[in-house]
Amino acid sequence: MAGNPRNGRPYRTLCAQQRSLGLPCWICGGDIDYSLTGYAAQRSRWAFTLDHAVPLTRGGDLLDPANARSAHRRCNSQRGNRSTTAKVDRRSRRW
Repeated sequence: MAGNPRNGRPYRTLCAQQRSLGLPCWICGGDIDYSLTGYAAQRSRWAFTLDHAVPLTRGGDLLDPANARSAHRRCNSQRGNRSTTAKVDRRSRRW
């Protein structure tokens, strides 16, 4: 039985390569706080996470650099497994 592929060296290497680019969040365009690492990064919604343009549940490749994107933890979580970054209007009604 294989372990979690996100704990493996190839995935960690891809994360490090993407982090070294210092790019803004591909979802919201905001700056990512790359200084956050370890436990602080796990707790901050503005920390770097590796996102995938084509979600893994929709056939995206976990280790393909062309599928890797820099994102805030918050933006990545809100996006979920949707393929687009289209903003959803969450107002209850038109004012």
